[in-house]
Amino acid sequence: MSVRNLIDLNQLSLEELDDIVDMACRISRHPTHYSSACRDKLMATLFYEPSTRTQMSFQSAMLRLGGKIIGFDNPNATSVAKGESLKDTATVLSGYTDILTIRHPVEGAAMAASLYSSVPVINAGDGGHLHPTQTLTDIVTLRNVVGRTDRLVIGMCGDLANGRTVHSLCKSMSRYGGNSFVFISSEKLAMPDYIKEYVTSCGCEYSEVRTIEEAMPYLDVLYMTRIQRERFPSDEEYLKEKGIYVLDGKKMALGKPDLCVLHPLPRVDEISYEVDDDPRAHYFQQTLYGMYGRMALIIRLTSDHGHQTPEKPAPTPGFVCRNPKCITRLEHYLPPLTTDTPKGKVCAYCDHAADDFAPAESK
Repeated sequence: MSVRNLIDLNQLSLEELDDIVDMACRISRHPTHYSSACRDKLMATLFYEPSTRTQMSFQSAMLRLGGKIIGFDNPNATSVAKGESLKDTATVLSGYTDILTIRHPVEGAAMAASLYSSVPVINAGDGGHLHPTQTLTDIVTLRNVVGRTDRLVIGMCGDLANGRTVHSLCKSMSRYGGNSFVFISSEKLAMPDYIKEYVTSCGCEYSEVRTIEEAMPYLDVLYMTRIQRERFPSDEEYLKEKGIYVLDGKKMALGKPDLCVLHPLPRVDEISYEVDDDPRAHYFQQTLYGMYGRMALIIRLTSDHGHQTPEKPAPTPGFVCRNPKCITRLEHYLPPLTTDTPKGKVCAYCDHAADDFAPAESK
């Protein structure tokens, strides 16, 4: 693979992405053929916020490949509680292992860790920013269930403002020809502008609606998400949005016979349990495909990239990211980095646009 770390799935070419998806499909058919693919390899799982499926999926993937795991799922039981920086944690643990997997509540944390890790880093979710391996899960599921990843009408419903899973999925599915999107949310939880701009820049169309019912008859895929309580400033604000969108049998009756319903899980109250028995509900299968996708990704990264001195990109002098959720607001030693896009410069950590930058204060 051309990339050393997986921070954003769009770092991969479509050919590289499809190669990983193809491998995941092969693994799903013959998992025992890969049972020693990572023998003598060690993975560290650094989970700074709660996780069930993603953490255990990564751990299961590595163990099924014949590798071993170390790590933590409670940073308060580590030196992080004593004030250890992300830089120091990544530097030390990359010396012990062959690959790092990190989930962090702050946007851009995985990118920051990759600057100091001597082994490949996988982003397992960074705040409300991205979740590339969930998107890999989704694409593997679509390949197996729907049979294609192009020419689809994809509905996304729920907390689109904070949902890193839908942000990643939008960016990746915009690269496949003929896809269009229907964003179903309240005004407050609408898809961020930078994602909508990315969709448009790829030549894809999108529309925004306020109810599931008006979108349902047109969808090939419905991607449900929970309202993310942990992303709200207060319980009062959360309760204003909770329970607005609930997929039930009545709404499912409006969908196509071959509709594919997905959800990154966990669900709270946004999918009724009666939907579980509908053959169009594939969110439990989705979790299994996710393990196979992560197995393929681990094989590729550990095969192509061993211990190396991490590359240090050239900083962008004179700019500070204004996004209050960016990792640079927490880890002040991080160099200011930008990436050029067709729409202009964006923060290399959190993807916020150039108008979210300000000249650094003169010293």
